[in-house]
Amino acid sequence: MTSNAQANVAGDNVRLGITLVLISVVVFGIQDAVSKMLVQDYSPFQISMMRYWGFAAFSLILVMRQGPIGRAFSSRAPMLQILRGVLLVGDIWLFAMALQTVPLAELQAISLIYPLLVTLFAIPFLGEKVGPFRLGAVVVGFLGAMVIVRPGGLPLDAGALYAVLSCSFYAFYIVLTRKVGKLDTTATSMAYTGAVGLLMTSAVGIFHWSPMDWRGVGMVVVVASTTCLAHGLMIKALSLAPASVLQPFSYFSLPWAIFLSYVIFNHLIDPLSFVGAAVIAAAGLVVMARERLRGSVSVAAETPLPGKE
Repeated sequence: MTSNAQANVAGDNVRLGITLVLISVVVFGIQDAVSKMLVQDYSPFQISMMRYWGFAAFSLILVMRQGPIGRAFSSRAPMLQILRGVLLVGDIWLFAMALQTVPLAELQAISLIYPLLVTLFAIPFLGEKVGPFRLGAVVVGFLGAMVIVRPGGLPLDAGALYAVLSCSFYAFYIVLTRKVGKLDTTATSMAYTGAVGLLMTSAVGIFHWSPMDWRGVGMVVVVASTTCLAHGLMIKALSLAPASVLQPFSYFSLPWAIFLSYVIFNHLIDPLSFVGAAVIAAAGLVVMARERLRGSVSVAAETPLPGKE
């Protein structure tokens, strides 16, 4: 194949990868909107459990396609892998509890601070050096979050706290994923994530179980299906283009969440909160751009997961 032909193929792959990311963002948004409706009537722990069933099944099926399941659990850092699974479950629980009270648009805006937290957590846990430019972007991003939860804006209640804690758990999960990525295969990381999450969410969720009507069952099916579909699209996208190229397009989740919040829940984000959300997004994009220049963006670690779409 000639160099021009190879360049055309690479360009086509990148364009397809971007398209798949945008579609996955749309699917993730629908999943969050349906989840928000569900947690108004059912326990967040029950919904998280049922949502995780789909994700865990999807993860374990992918692992088994790559080889024997037993081999995938052979890890050089099993405790870190277990901790990753615990953190992801904590993220999902906290996100589901935040969905009960925080409007979808504001919740998505707050969720965008997780790349900034990753930058901070990478300093002590990965030994990364972060210059004043990126640290400044992180500070600006947090100021944007403060605008959203200002007096007269989003109430500074348990829901807002759950949202921030959810981002913190997910950011720590990403940092550990980068760390174990140097020790274990992607299949091993997926196997531990799926197994630990399945056990934890089921062990807790079963005690919060309440009977569901057919409408609730149908909505759970939608959540589980969209979980698998969105992750499948994202994984395929990452096989076609670098994460550093695709990540900025995940910020389409903010205007999409604003649209869904208005159409489905009749809630429109106020102008000042929108400014705060735009500041967070801009700060996150700046951090990503600097990491791309430094060549430090991890591919596997940046795959969006439940709770951070």
